[in-house]
Amino acid sequence: MPEPTSRSAVLLIQTAFIGDVILATALLEHLHRTEPGTPIDFLVRKGNEGLLKSHPHVRQVLIWDKKKDKYRGLWRLLQQIRRADYGRVLTLQRFASTGFLTAFSGARERIGFDKNPFAFRFTKAFPHIIGPGVHEVSRNLHLLDPAYAGPVVPPRLYPTPADEAAAAEAAALAGGKPYLCIAPTSVWFTKQFPEEQWLKLLAALPPQYTVFLLGGPPDVEGCEQLRAATTRLGVINLAGKLSLLASAALMRGATLNYVNDSAPMHLCSAVGAPVCAVYCSTVPYFGFGPLSPFSRIVQIEEKLACQPCGLHGYRQCPLGHFRCAHGIETQQLLAALAEAEAYRV
Repeated sequence: MPEPTSRSAVLLIQTAFIGDVILATALLEHLHRTEPGTPIDFLVRKGNEGLLKSHPHVRQVLIWDKKKDKYRGLWRLLQQIRRADYGRVLTLQRFASTGFLTAFSGARERIGFDKNPFAFRFTKAFPHIIGPGVHEVSRNLHLLDPAYAGPVVPPRLYPTPADEAAAAEAAALAGGKPYLCIAPTSVWFTKQFPEEQWLKLLAALPPQYTVFLLGGPPDVEGCEQLRAATTRLGVINLAGKLSLLASAALMRGATLNYVNDSAPMHLCSAVGAPVCAVYCSTVPYFGFGPLSPFSRIVQIEEKLACQPCGLHGYRQCPLGHFRCAHGIETQQLLAALAEAEAYRV
């Protein structure tokens, strides 16, 4: 088989948050399975490139620094993309910036969602459908293959040997006993299970478990505050100490991982780690739910007229009561752990 030319290469563009990039890796798996000879490049925002470190299906990672020379950097990226002479460019976003890169990429096929302001310059534009049973992965897959009707392809990340070693070193702090992970924070306040609710869970968890608190550098203070507030023994703050891929490897070995509707949930999906996702202001209906083999979703059982209050979340509850979070019972979270323990046997 002849080597593919650069003109057959694909560029995937996803410069949003960590979770969005993780979900986009499902397209890498699909392309690798259906077009194993096609070179694939991936454009992400600066800070997210570590997710794709040593990824076996990515030829090159392009980086856009949104915080430094944002628009000048965008122009430089466009020149780089045009020089690469891609056959297909897909933007998985509905924003003008990535639509601009796609529209003027020079690629034969320029693909994205019809809600993108530059969709009129795309060769193919598809509706962005939010509805029952439609996962974000499926929405993205239909950009590649509009006729695709198969199962949802889980995202996948590939921790390096160094990541695996860091995870093993962290797991050793549990002394060979089973452990749980909690990723208690979120960029959005209304997506974040409150500290007092996490403290109730920590107090009620079976004593044999070591609990690791996970997060990135911005989450160190919040995780340390939670650790200091609990009277439970064996709670270890690892926030800021592990890379994203090392965190994923650690989560894979947990009996259960408690997360918000946030990036750590998608980390679990990408390595098949058991997960309990706590939904506050958002709902699974939006299509961003967990895809791990063992996945449980916990949300308030009461029907609230104000839920969901938005697609992404807010800095504070618009009505001031945050009932969607405070109304969740600790027993709901413990029930998920009991099921995870049975599943693991």
